[in-house]
Amino acid sequence: MNTKQAVIELLEDLTGTDISNNLDDNLFASGMIDSMATVEMLLELQAKFGIDVPVSEFDRSEWDTPNKIIAKVESLV
Repeated sequence: MNTKQAVIELLEDLTGTDISNNLDDNLFASGMIDSMATVEMLLELQAKFGIDVPVSEFDRSEWDTPNKIIAKVESLV
């Protein structure tokens, strides 16, 4: 499975919503992800991809859409 598909599946599990056609939607502004879901997302991404994303260095504007999350994960792998 590629990074894009894995991230989409993770986000769909977290949000309970099919996001595959809305990859530029702001997940925070829409209320699909809150602070607890953000921590869960980061932990899942760290476990799945072996990346390190400290919450203290998390910049919401770099992670607010599925496309940005995919790009960020790809840059950290």
